[in-house]
Amino acid sequence: MSIKHGALAHHFDSLEQQHEVGMLGMWTFLATEILFFGGLFAAYTVYRTAFFAAFVTGSEHLDVTLGTINTVVLIGSSLTMALAVHAAQTGNKALSSFLLATIALGVVFLGIKAVEWHHDYVEGMIPGVAWEPQRWQAEGVAQKEVQIFFLLYFCMTGLHALHMLVGFGVLGYMFLGRAGASSRLPITRPWKLLASTGILSISFGSFSSRCFI
Repeated sequence: MSIKHGALAHHFDSLEQQHEVGMLGMWTFLATEILFFGGLFAAYTVYRTAFFAAFVTGSEHLDVTLGTINTVVLIGSSLTMALAVHAAQTGNKALSSFLLATIALGVVFLGIKAVEWHHDYVEGMIPGVAWEPQRWQAEGVAQKEVQIFFLLYFCMTGLHALHMLVGFGVLGYMFLGRAGASSRLPITRPWKLLASTGILSISFGSFSSRCFI
């Protein structure tokens, strides 16, 4: 693959080598992400099979409407990030606009997620922080089993939010240095897999029980 642009860092012999190293680093990162979230999805699948009724009951207390909106927002941010990558590769001046749009959609995403989490807090559905066991006893399910559902839910959505905060830092750096961002940062194509990982992790939030029925 030819390298159309890019500033050669001092510790590389050529732009081609620098590009290959960047690709290897990105694929390594994505592999660790798949292993990381894959373990969480595996845990969810195992516990959902064991405690089916409790997981269905827990999922019914999540806001499907907000979850759907957030999934659409996430897909939109994946599109603007893809367009930003393409703009960086082709030298398109719209790069900064796509980066800003991605950041803005990320902020919207986290804002909606904050509303969801606040509702969960008010309703006493956060294990170890705000939890009402009587609610689940009244619904005829074991509250410890429902706790596992919400622990996995908050663990996965919280980790995804953390990833987005780190992403804000990277995109902010690129946006502030937009005039030469594409020449300073390696642009690689595996963003598609990264976007897919993000979509899966947030879709879990509102459709967890429905996804496996």
